Amino acid sequence: MQQPTLLILAAGMASRYGSLKQIQQFGPGGETIIDYSIYDAIRAGFGKIVFIIRKDFEQDFKDIFEPKLKGRVETAYVYQEMNAFLGDYPLPADRTKPWGTAHAILCAKNAINEPFAVINADDFYGRDSFEKMAKFLSTDCKENVYSVVGYELGKTISEHGSVSRGVCADDGKGNLAAINERTKVYKDADQIVYEDAAGKHPLDAKTPVSMNFWGFAPSVFSLSEGLFKTFLTEKGQEPKSEFFIPIVVDDFIHGKGVVNILPTSAQWFGVTYKEDAPGVQASLSALVTAGEYPPVLWK
Repeated sequence: MQQPTLLILAAGMASRYGSLKQIQQFGPGGETIIDYSIYDAIRAGFGKIVFIIRKDFEQDFKDIFEPKLKGRVETAYVYQEMNAFLGDYPLPADRTKPWGTAHAILCAKNAINEPFAVINADDFYGRDSFEKMAKFLSTDCKENVYSVVGYELGKTISEHGSVSRGVCADDGKGNLAAINERTKVYKDADQIVYEDAAGKHPLDAKTPVSMNFWGFAPSVFSLSEGLFKTFLTEKGQEPKSEFFIPIVVDDFIHGKGVVNILPTSAQWFGVTYKEDAPGVQASLSALVTAGEYPPVLWK
């Protein structure tokens, strides 16, 4: 049985950190969040790690990760460049923003031929989610069956401000019917609410949300390529327009296939606000103390 691949979206890391040499270390052994994701993926049964990066920080990136991963797992690097998959479409002169997460996936088309998962580089997803995704990719993934990990909303909220969350609507059969983007979600006293022009609306803490952890078959590449051409025609001249993964998924679930929602009890965390960093460090230290991870990941 072919092992699944993990695709890590890391093309935006340099802009967030100023330089890759300043990637924030959260673990007691100096680990970054990306280290924990790779560690969880390897022990869940993923056989290859593909990094989506920008060409201009390739060497810095390899200097950080290759010494850790050499001999442990196969690695590959692909580049999200502004002119990739534009075809005859001219690159707008004022375009400085990358084309988005679905375009990033498309850039990996020639590096992946097997079922694969997609994650953000700077989010902590937890062991349970990787194990469930690996099982799905190994046994249930098909050209017309994809997946998304559904996190409990209450386990994804920041204590320091509002967040945006993609609320997963279930079709009653455990499949994704829609993702409703809620852009202002926060704790309000003893409940979680989202806010829009009509006011505040309560959300159950158990509500499944997407944190951009997807499972795809290679068929997603041809689907994305066609949709990207349409996107360019309709929005390509908008300087800040982005071709997001949910655009592809929404098209897919309307007549082309189904997306299984994989429920997880895992605690998600990331650094939405700088004030979140101490909490991330404390959470990782607690997991190490509990024996979930060794004090130093890469010995």
